[in-house]
This record gives sequence, structure tokens and C-alpha cells, in this order.
Amino acid sequence: MKVFDKYYAQYYNLLYKDKDYESESKYIISLIKKFYPEARNILDLGCGTGRHAKLFSDAGFNVLGVDQSKYMLNEAMNKKDDRLDFIEGDIRFLKLDKKFDVVTALFHVLSYQNTNKDVENLFKTAYNHLNKDGLFIFDFWYGPAVITQRPEARIKELENDNVKFIRVAKPTIDFSRNVVEVNYKIFVVDKNKKTILEHEEIHPMRFFFDPELELFIENIAFKLEGKFSWLKFDKPSENDWSVVWV
Repeated sequence: MKVFDKYYAQYYNLLYKDKDYESESKYIISLIKKFYPEARNILDLGCGTGRHAKLFSDAGFNVLGVDQSKYMLNEAMNKKDDRLDFIEGDIRFLKLDKKFDVVTALFHVLSYQNTNKDVENLFKTAYNHLNKDGLFIFDFWYGPAVITQRPEARIKELENDNVKFIRVAKPTIDFSRNVVEVNYKIFVVDKNKKTILEHEEIHPMRFFFDPELELFIENIAFKLEGKFSWLKFDKPSENDWSVVWV
């Protein structure tokens, strides 16, 4: 089953309604102001339903969001404004006739790139679309935390006036690929029709260690400016599942 297909995208905003996009966007903007205060525009790779992109736009940036899922973009299009637009495209092979001050790949977009070639292509996309001295900001699953804490099965329940959404996540680790395969079983209870829909997906998430990522960015000619725990300015540790690099 293709990740973020029509079924999953339909309930994406409900699933992540408690995710603090506002704080996350403010954090990314603080990184931008720290490392490139003159930045005025952003290319958001893997933008999903556009919630980060919309907040960047509200903060005064001109933003272009790109996503491969037309179903996610259908939700994103509702957020368009004078400073915000969206296009459909594969972020590994994107070629636009435009450069940006900042490129972002957030909510673990990098970890969805499971092969070395996919990672390399994503980094090339970012590099080729950056102005001189531009920033590439990305977050990912941090290997030391995955190895130390190990992913566990989880159940998430959410509801609104119309549906109750239950997601059961069962992860397995493939150490030969540094990938956690998260097996999702989803139940959607329609409160009005009194029906239950079932759906299954597998999300393969790659986790990364510093030396391999350093090699990737060196090969693309990036210069590493900083490594931080997500939403902090602290040095990453084995307690941080999510880490951001600039």
C-alpha cells in the first residue's frame, strides 16, 4: 500500500490535530534567523497538507510546497494565499527554474528516503535549489535513540463529530538497512453511518547516524552549520528520537 494514499491522507489532519505545528514553525524560523536572517523565501519539500508551509507564509515568507501525494496536496491547496503555493512532484527528482533562500524537509521526510540513492537525490534537490549561502534544514529519526530506546507498539485514538479514528502501530527493525518498518492498522468508525472501515499500511522509516549523514552532505558540498535536538538548541543525545540539522 502506497504511503500517504487517498485513504490515509483523508484523515491525516485528524490524526495529527494535536501536533504543535505552530511551535515547530516558530522553531524553524528561529533557526533561519540565527543562520540566515536575510532569508525571504522557502521551498518546503514533502509539505504534506501544508500546515508548516502555511505558518511560514503567515510569518512573512514566500513559500512553495512540494509533495508527491496529490491527495495530501488537495488538502494543502485550501491554504494557498498570495505568498503560498503548492505543486505536485517527486522531491528526489525535482527541477525548478528557481532558487530559494531556505529549503526545508520536515516531519522526518528524510527518514522516508530508505536507500542511499534516495537520500543522495533528496540532498541534490535541496542543493540545486538553494541560493548562495542558503540553508537546508531537515529533521530525521536519530539512530542512537532508536538503538537505545527501541520503538514500541502504540495505539492512538482520536475522534471528531463524525468519526472515531484508531491506529495501531507495530514496528519492526531491519538492522541490515537501518530501517524501522512501522506496520499500521487503522480503524475508522463512522458515527453517522454506524460502519467500520479497516486499512493497513507499512511506513518504512530509516534512522541515521552522524558519520553517514556527514558523508552525504560532504559529497553534495554542503557545509554543516549545526546539529540540534528537535525544538531545542541542545546537542543531540540518545534520548532524542528526532534531530534537526542545518
